[in-house]
Amino acid sequence: MAELKGLAGARERWVSTGGIELCVAELGDPTRPTVVLVHGYPDSKEVWSEVAERLADHFHVVLYDVRGHGRSTAPTPLRGGFTLEKLTDDFLAVADAVSPDEPVHLVGHDWGSVQSWEFATVRRTEGRIASFTSMSGPSLDHFGHWIKKRMARPTPRRVGQLLGQGAKSWYVYMLHTPVLPELAWRGPLGKRWPKILERMEKVPAGDYPTPSLPSDAAHGAWLYRDNVRARLSRPRADAYAHVPVQLVLPLGDIFLSERLYDELELWAPGLVRRTLPAKHWVPRTRPDQLSAWISEFVLVNEEREAGVPAQRTKATGKHAERFGGQLVLVTGAGSGIGRATAFAFAEAGARVVAVDRDTESAARTAEMAQLIGAPQAWAETLDVSDEQAMEKLAEKVAAEYGIVDVLVNNAGIGLSGSFFDTTPEDWKKVLDVNLWGVIHGCRLFGKQMAERGQGGHIVNTASAAAFQPSKALPAYSTSKAAVLMLSECLRAELAGQGIGVSAICPGLVNTNITATARFAGVDAEEEKRRQKKSSRLYGLRNYPPEKVADAILTAVVRNQAVVPVTPEARGAHLMSRFMPKALRAVARLEPPL
Repeated sequence: MAELKGLAGARERWVSTGGIELCVAELGDPTRPTVVLVHGYPDSKEVWSEVAERLADHFHVVLYDVRGHGRSTAPTPLRGGFTLEKLTDDFLAVADAVSPDEPVHLVGHDWGSVQSWEFATVRRTEGRIASFTSMSGPSLDHFGHWIKKRMARPTPRRVGQLLGQGAKSWYVYMLHTPVLPELAWRGPLGKRWPKILERMEKVPAGDYPTPSLPSDAAHGAWLYRDNVRARLSRPRADAYAHVPVQLVLPLGDIFLSERLYDELELWAPGLVRRTLPAKHWVPRTRPDQLSAWISEFVLVNEEREAGVPAQRTKATGKHAERFGGQLVLVTGAGSGIGRATAFAFAEAGARVVAVDRDTESAARTAEMAQLIGAPQAWAETLDVSDEQAMEKLAEKVAAEYGIVDVLVNNAGIGLSGSFFDTTPEDWKKVLDVNLWGVIHGCRLFGKQMAERGQGGHIVNTASAAAFQPSKALPAYSTSKAAVLMLSECLRAELAGQGIGVSAICPGLVNTNITATARFAGVDAEEEKRRQKKSSRLYGLRNYPPEKVADAILTAVVRNQAVVPVTPEARGAHLMSRFMPKALRAVARLEPPL
């Protein structure tokens, strides 16, 4: 086998099937579980290159050019040469060549997923597939039944669903027209396609698309012509999956409606659903996310097949479908709200980067996050007020773990004391951590999200003190009010890029911030006394940080702007809007310290 250009380190082989020569690329150790990646339209196997290279560290990864695409040969004549039956023959030939003795784990995108649904539901492939991960491509049989059900009982809602998907499927009608698609792809569309993808979906170029794109797209039109009308009009009644199925659903897919998959559990019992705030070409735009989900699903099914007790904790949180496999970075994760937030995302199946200035605390959070349900978790030590350290962290995370999906700027310190007792040095310390730490995080990780172009979310931990003035907290309240306004401004700026920004405003929460808070204008002994008394007061209030963490996850799901968490925070927020005079009167009271 020769090494294949365009896929670093890949080995090439040719597989013959029905007069067709299929170009197959392999990466990784052939003794490990085999993962077969099937590309869509108008792609070639190179669409998977970034996912394949990530998976190759743990699996035997196989990619092949579908007949008529890339370096594989095309059938003669083209008409009738791309039926699902013949595509199934191709898959079985590849599977027998690369993994003759063991079933393979199947992954399909777009038309690769459409044909893979056929592989996963026909009887002649039973025993050859261990699991199937589907994205952006429904079963034509399931689609056909979905249409028939809505036409049989055309309620306003069902008619709306039909019309919505009908509008999204405009390209399918175009591909059924004779000659025109071929002329377009071999002419201006083929030349402009890379720029269209880059502009509309933020797809990076790299080794994709390949120079064979015009002929691939022209040949691939027959995938639709040979199958779509026939299957949608006469869908199979026995199209039940005989393998475990994982569905990855990009929420921004412009070609497929989410509603298409509403009843998929009827056809795939035990279906695992994943939602992703991304567009259609997720193999190119979100390879880190897909690799994590595919790896987890393959390993779980390998263990199940071997009868081995589960070695990993399954994500069971109520937000598991939304956050499973996503990359979440939390600052101040060593304790309190930060640790609880890291654990909540871990329980939802997210990959977690726990950042704290205390190395041991960050490491403990990362370790516990994996036990709770995070597929992967890492600990990073730094002070968020250190601009250079934050820049290095952003570079490292992007290079080693991927682009962050959710950023939680939570690190903060407390300071109490009158304005005239608060020294310039005190002000600098509070603003450096509470405000500048947030600015650094938003600037660095937010920029990476924006450049990726696939959305994301930023959470900034402010405080009820942001809208509740107090003569005892001038520096702290000012820093948190600035965080609140920064969040509002950033939310407006990033809204058009699909990036949400939420300001979380807790009140009295039982964390250790009171034990480490500084009190200006008093000696060390008096400071310790006030710290202890503050801790007792917060302990009596006993509002757990886990409730704040739950509010954070809900804020991301609902894209909420400002979230007062505790009852006193909600009360202060309402007073700031409707009774500001009364709130100012409360600000004059002496704190009970």
